[in-house]
Amino acid sequence: MKYTAPFWLPSGHLQTIYPAIAIRKPPVAFRRERWDTPDGDFIDVDFVDGQPGQPFVVLFHGLEGSSDSHYARALMADIQARGWSGAVPHFRGCSGEANRAPRFYHSGDAAEINWIIRRLHQRRAGDSGKFYATGVSLGGNALLRWLGESQHQADFVDAACAVSAPLDLAQGGASLSSGFNMLYTRMFLQTLKPKCVAKLQQFPGLFDVDALHAARDLYAFDNVVTAPLHGYRDTDDYWHRASAKHVLDDITVPTLVLNAKNDPFLPGRHLPQRASSRVVLDYPEHGGHVGFAVGGLPGRINWLPTKLLHFLEQHG
Repeated sequence: MKYTAPFWLPSGHLQTIYPAIAIRKPPVAFRRERWDTPDGDFIDVDFVDGQPGQPFVVLFHGLEGSSDSHYARALMADIQARGWSGAVPHFRGCSGEANRAPRFYHSGDAAEINWIIRRLHQRRAGDSGKFYATGVSLGGNALLRWLGESQHQADFVDAACAVSAPLDLAQGGASLSSGFNMLYTRMFLQTLKPKCVAKLQQFPGLFDVDALHAARDLYAFDNVVTAPLHGYRDTDDYWHRASAKHVLDDITVPTLVLNAKNDPFLPGRHLPQRASSRVVLDYPEHGGHVGFAVGGLPGRINWLPTKLLHFLEQHG
């Protein structure tokens, strides 16, 4: 399935922004569960319940995303219509309620992916349906990190897809730190900073509040919050060690890596060109960041779920 952008969405920015804010999201009947984590925290998981014996698809959302994100609703609506089952686990602090622990979530959170995905798989013991994993943006990078680090221990996943993952975090961070792209950075910081201020009320002195308020880009924010909270020396260490590009050669599960070359979050010239024989690198010219709208005005967001489910069925 080749992606062709509508003529009325001529740029990567429009292809990113319009589908996220202007196209109606399909309704999905989610059922929420709250899981206690091994470290005394919790996550909320939103489920779509299908028929026994049908496939199951887990979706890991992007930075400050949720089950209400346009891509999550689009994919889970398709899954629901097919009678399949699915789940959207929320990274900590992303389900509408502050988490209990000092940690948040990050692009290299393979350990969190491992705990969630194994629990989901264990719950389906005895079900004959296929088990698929997908991730978008930050969630796609974290999923790829887990697949690469786990290698054959991840083979209980029948197939996987990562969409618009920031495969090279340093280059993606640089791209988001200047020009029009600062719009996206400010959008993220508008929700991340209040969460961090609230976290300081739970854990006074956890990080430097003045440095937090002074952060104007993701490099500065990650230096103050993300890196030290999650065991990295600084932003440079975090962006290097968490980038999925380093583990693409190690993935043993059939995996689609779908990134538009005009994605403003990671320009096409920085996309990796090498991966294991189990990985399909699909880099269309257009699509923006998790955009991929199709059709005439007002457009539809069904191309992406169709693409992902087709790959999963063909390769799983």
